[in-house]
Amino acid sequence: MSLREWNDRQSEERGWLIRLEFGLVATLVLGSLVIAVVSLIWAASASAHPGGLAADGCHNDRKNGGRHCHRAAATRTEPRQATRGEVYYANCTAARAAGAAPVRRGDPGYARHLDRDGDGIGCE
Repeated sequence: MSLREWNDRQSEERGWLIRLEFGLVATLVLGSLVIAVVSLIWAASASAHPGGLAADGCHNDRKNGGRHCHRAAATRTEPRQATRGEVYYANCTAARAAGAAPVRRGDPGYARHLDRDGDGIGCE
């Protein structure tokens, strides 16, 4: 085998390795882009309702007004007497049904779980 044949053979092998390396890098880059796009889409759909939920699985729907629920409503929605003799409302639906909404801080029946934005006025 001559030196020229040897060099041609080596350059063919190097060319094959370069093509293989380029293909692997291109596959990794495209795969990473696909994963990034899927992650962004998934994150956007997961944050359709940001913020916490109350114990009854609902939260204030400020865009449309009222409340929006994700889970089944709690079984106990009517007001009940708390152990300290104060009025207790399980959620804003119960407070509205009793005619107490909006409930202000200091009023009978006011509780932190009714005041989601912390401004001192529950079930607004």
